[in-house]
Amino acid sequence: MTASEVRVLPHVLAVLEEAGRRGFLGPRPAVDHADHARGFAAAWHEIVGEAAPILACDLGSGGGVPGLVLASGCWPETKWTLIDAMAKRCAFLAEAVQELGLEDRVTIECGRAEQIGRSGQPLRGAFDLVTSRGFGRPSTTAETAAPLLVAGGALVVSEPPDSDGSRWNADGCSSVGLTPMRVVRFPTAGFMVLRQLTSVPDRFPRSPKGQSRSPIF
Repeated sequence: MTASEVRVLPHVLAVLEEAGRRGFLGPRPAVDHADHARGFAAAWHEIVGEAAPILACDLGSGGGVPGLVLASGCWPETKWTLIDAMAKRCAFLAEAVQELGLEDRVTIECGRAEQIGRSGQPLRGAFDLVTSRGFGRPSTTAETAAPLLVAGGALVVSEPPDSDGSRWNADGCSSVGLTPMRVVRFPTAGFMVLRQLTSVPDRFPRSPKGQSRSPIF
């Protein structure tokens, strides 16, 4: 599958345009945000294979990219959880889910992702796929996402232009059970794919203060 094979419906673009008006997406046209979102699906299929994820999670979902785009135009059986820490963005996401008729497959978790993924929480180790678009620096993203993944799952992260993936330190990632695979690059975007090979030690994820003081890499 290539990024262009994921459909973007007009009502999804309308939702993204509204997200932009509310300041939840950058100034680029909605169609550009949608095109970028499609790359997450293409990167998953490039590394993981043809089967769609059963359960997926979008970290820091904000204006709904990529979560709402992929839930609307790709993987019709996949169930999504969109995580965001800001109440205004969560309220928008809830409105968008209703507008798009996705209530049966998409839920909103309003809270900090590192708290949602802690040991003993119901969403820890729940997801086949975690997506991240601008959530944080690599060490923060890896430590926060890994506890949400099942063993064998994948983290797909939007990469800066011309990234070769070297910013994802393999030894540091291994401390939370992740293994960097490679950057999957398309004409306008690149995506780092990491696989969750082992379970995550109970002490992860740490608080933002702990992550800042002693990043895993």
